[in-house]
Amino acid sequence: MKLPVSGRVYIYGLCLLAVVVIGYYARELAFTSVEQIVTFVLFVIIAFLAEIYATWIPVYGIEMSGSLAIYLASLFILGPSLTVFVALLSTLASETMMRWGNWNRLTRSAGTFIHAVSFNVAQWVVTVAVTGSILVLVRRVPLTLASVEDYPWALLAFVCYAGINLSLVTGMVSLAEHKHFSYGLLRASKDFLIQYASLFACALLLTVLYSLSMWYMFLAIVPLMLVHVSFRSYLRLQTEARKTFEKISRLLDERDHYTAVHSTEIAQLAMKIAQEMGLPQGEIEKVDIAARVHDIGKIAVPDSILLKPGSLNAEEWVTMKRHPVISAELIEGLEIYRPVANAVRHEHEHWNGSGYPNGLREDQIPLIARIIAAADIYNALSTDRPYRKAFSHEEAIQMIKGMKGADLDPLVADALLRVLDSLENKSSQDANPLRDG
Repeated sequence: MKLPVSGRVYIYGLCLLAVVVIGYYARELAFTSVEQIVTFVLFVIIAFLAEIYATWIPVYGIEMSGSLAIYLASLFILGPSLTVFVALLSTLASETMMRWGNWNRLTRSAGTFIHAVSFNVAQWVVTVAVTGSILVLVRRVPLTLASVEDYPWALLAFVCYAGINLSLVTGMVSLAEHKHFSYGLLRASKDFLIQYASLFACALLLTVLYSLSMWYMFLAIVPLMLVHVSFRSYLRLQTEARKTFEKISRLLDERDHYTAVHSTEIAQLAMKIAQEMGLPQGEIEKVDIAARVHDIGKIAVPDSILLKPGSLNAEEWVTMKRHPVISAELIEGLEIYRPVANAVRHEHEHWNGSGYPNGLREDQIPLIARIIAAADIYNALSTDRPYRKAFSHEEAIQMIKGMKGADLDPLVADALLRVLDSLENKSSQDANPLRDG
């Protein structure tokens, strides 16, 4: 993905700030003892290893590593002047090593390599420098944790450190992927609270152990590893859950090509409706997640019903109407889908109460379900089915207007019509603007 101009400007500005910071602290770079030199080298090595084994989190576009605890402990023990260079050396070495390995890819995208390395090095240097400056201002360098009064200052440093780090990374992700900064920051802060708190505890442990003996710090590697392993295990479960549903989608694709393509197109249109209605970014993401799995329960519908070229009889309709309930039951036990399971269950409810499975009406129907229903109905009207040909765009529009207040929430239907009008204006040569992909 090509980095937008705003993203490049952001990186260049951050790098410039990092260069100023490095130049400033280079004047104060000095070691007062052999023990301090050894401690510095140990922190560089441990932080390097932590960065090498960082865990990539695709949903957020960021990495999580134990280096947060190491840099924070280094600030408490060595102060900002040395810790800035701990961050510079360990991050530069780890980023270069990890990205240099794929030489073919590097030669094709040297700009991406430079931008990625520059940003990751600069954001750590700036985070350490700003946090360290706060400790200097309150005259808590070094922060030995020898008394109870030191701990509130350590907590303040951690909050500043984590806040700056998350803000810089979220800002980059927001510019690169055109996502809302405030939502991304709040979501990451909430979802990673336990991991960050555990790393803070590890930083405190490193500092206390150092006060006993420099070599005792190695004992803190065990809890650091446990935090890292537990987080990787959590992400592995999330990834495996997603892969499971991708496999189910492929199975549906083999049985009924329409269902798999249908879910993708529904998700695209439903997100546009949610955006048109001004929903928060978090709700828009839930719409996308729910729309992509809303028909997964069709895996339990026999081919004789799912692929029937004619209309379904009463008994067959009873079977077909079970699929949204099955979809919800399949996904509700998984954390990533639990917030949208109820919307999936009620996606076939109608505004006037004539839908299924529970005959809900109006605001009793979850908003996400109402949005997906509108996208689903338009897609159904504009797509060939086993029992009929697709209606034209104009015919589908008129039918949607006729469903306002009956099958569809009037506000959602109006938003759908505005989206379709916008898409039609952008792609008047295409009978189905959603096929632009």
